[in-house]
Amino acid sequence: MDRIRIVGGTRLSGTIPISGAKNAALPLMIASLLTNDTLTLDNVPRLADVALLKRILGNHG
Repeated sequence: MDRIRIVGGTRLSGTIPISGAKNAALPLMIASLLTNDTLTLDNVPRLADVALLKRILGNHG
């Protein structure tokens, strides 16, 4: 895991939104074919690979 260390007089706090990983999203999208239940995947990255697979899956119902 990458780290950034900041040395100074004031403590930092807050949040940083991180995009989901394509390597996790694509297999989960394929695995969704194994159920008839409705699934919701959150934090899926907006990438061409994901959009293409979404279109392919949409064409197959």
